[in-house]
Amino acid sequence: QLYRDARECLTLLSQRLGSQKFFFGDSPASLDAFVFSRLAPLLKAKLPNGKLQQHLKSLQNLCNYCTSILSLYFPWDGGEMHPPALPSSTLRAAGADSGEAEEDPHKWRNQLLSVLVGLAAMLGYAFLSGIVSIQRSGTGPAGRQPIALEEEEEEE
Repeated sequence: QLYRDARECLTLLSQRLGSQKFFFGDSPASLDAFVFSRLAPLLKAKLPNGKLQQHLKSLQNLCNYCTSILSLYFPWDGGEMHPPALPSSTLRAAGADSGEAEEDPHKWRNQLLSVLVGLAAMLGYAFLSGIVSIQRSGTGPAGRQPIALEEEEEEE
């Protein structure tokens, strides 16, 4: 049922797009961004079950729509071009003039801090939600029993 609904959705999107460049004319809108964000991975990814991908590829206008947006906004993604290169002055300023980008000098510290913060958050949640609790034993220091409040008042 889910597959049939997805096929129907793709078909309806194809009908709505028609021969237009974008869903609302010649310029992209937020709907175009949303639809592209769903269609592009479906079109480009290698999937274990490609039935829905095959259906999308059969809808030529949606494929052209994705290809058009990819070439317009992500020209280096298609394999023809590479991302714009940074000027050599920028690379030297970043300390990467040897051609290899320098690794983050605080990588291990940041990872350790992330693990510690995550651990503290999990423990805090466990204590506050009651999953874990700390119970004191019934005896006080030197094996003496604590005096109850009522007994204390009687002794005074």
